[in-house]
Amino acid sequence: MTLYSRLPPRPSYLGHMDQNKLSPLKRLLTLCLGVLRPPAGRKRIAVAFLYGSVCHVIFAAAVMAMITAMFFGMSESLGRVPGTWAILANALLILQFPLMHSLLLSARGRRLLGYLAPAAYSGTLSTTTYAIVASVQLLALFALWTPSGIVWWRAEGAAFYVICAFYMIAWLLLIKASYDAGAEVQSGALGWMSLAQNIKPVFPDMPVTGLFRIIRQPIYVAFALTLWTVPVWTPDQLFLAISLTAYCLAAPRLKERRFAQRYGERFTRYQAKVPYAVPALRKLPKHPDQP
Repeated sequence: MTLYSRLPPRPSYLGHMDQNKLSPLKRLLTLCLGVLRPPAGRKRIAVAFLYGSVCHVIFAAAVMAMITAMFFGMSESLGRVPGTWAILANALLILQFPLMHSLLLSARGRRLLGYLAPAAYSGTLSTTTYAIVASVQLLALFALWTPSGIVWWRAEGAAFYVICAFYMIAWLLLIKASYDAGAEVQSGALGWMSLAQNIKPVFPDMPVTGLFRIIRQPIYVAFALTLWTVPVWTPDQLFLAISLTAYCLAAPRLKERRFAQRYGERFTRYQAKVPYAVPALRKLPKHPDQP
């Protein structure tokens, strides 16, 4: 029996403080600093840092693969499936991401995640294992794509620099939206850092600040923008952009159902005041979730 299973979790890293009163940066820093002096438990700490290392290495590789592959319009990748089979292979690579991504958010999916870590730690590591699976999926999609070899258009001169600027802005918006939603959850750090400190993971509150004051789904919208602001256009990029944009518009509906169940009237008020994906021209309230 391990130390973690024998002892009850310590109080959360936020202690008695109300997490709603902490900024996302302070909440993240508090979690990270706690990792520097974890309580005793060699096995628990070793498992935590192993999962954390795997998670962040694969996460970084997936992000770099996404940025690079889309920058070249999916014309440069490692996939080499021959002939018309390449179309099927690429279609399967696209489908596997939204299908598995949505499945793992369900009750059945959460049970499946439990098998990806030692039983004593699986609950605490759930956000980390989820991030690992999602990162592997994205890495597979963008690294194993089989290019068609057809390039329709490639930006040159001033147009190249303008489009690259838009591409960079789209990625910065995605980073900002992920930060506003809770960087510790989006990156998978919450699970392994909580395990290292032998504490119960504390999830961020319902996001209503930052980009979430402007639209309800800034992460999905920003990701969709990265798909359409590339300097190279190919049939591959168009197929990818249409498919994943459709997912970005439809998938959040399921997420909002979960939020409605979890937050009740508070989310209903927020939903009534803040647009889904297109910013409103009117001035939005500072606290859109409040009466």
